[in-house]
Amino acid sequence: MRIALGRDVLKKAFMRQYWRIQQSQTLISLGFWITTLTLLMWPYVSWRFDSNKELLSIPLTYWGLIAIAFSVLLVTLAIGWTYDVFLGLWREHLTVVQERNPFTTYKVNAPFGMLLAQTNTILRKLSEEDEDILRHCDFVDRWLEWNSEQEIWARTMSSWKEIVGEEDPYLFHLSEESRAKLESAAEKMQDF
Repeated sequence: MRIALGRDVLKKAFMRQYWRIQQSQTLISLGFWITTLTLLMWPYVSWRFDSNKELLSIPLTYWGLIAIAFSVLLVTLAIGWTYDVFLGLWREHLTVVQERNPFTTYKVNAPFGMLLAQTNTILRKLSEEDEDILRHCDFVDRWLEWNSEQEIWARTMSSWKEIVGEEDPYLFHLSEESRAKLESAAEKMQDF
């Protein structure tokens, strides 16, 4: 148990550092772009800036480098603004991401499935006479049964047993057969 806890702490610390690297990557890459493009362009325009002359006590060479760097920054911001405001491609990108995410279309994770099952049970008890609502509740039950056969539910069940210490997290909304399948899949699950 101690080894697993230590391993989890190390994984979390590693992922936090990885996340920090990702967050700073945009600014760092912008700095690299500006530096690289400035130094690549400098040989072509350096003849325009006499290093012996100064403006505000700063040699014209530095003014030239600053002007190129600022121009690269402005071009980058203009491209970003065009992408964001004029083209709006990020909207379509997010739409595609949502369409490809099975958990926004047809899959349900186990904790949300439990909440959905509880709500479905309450709805069923409150509307015992309404056939349309009962039909809907039957659909939700079938949907949750199907989801219980997915790997993420087995992973969740395995984690519940490991973390919460429950020997049998009881999922009342599943049939005995589905519950047994899920229990078996959870036992075979290899936790990382």
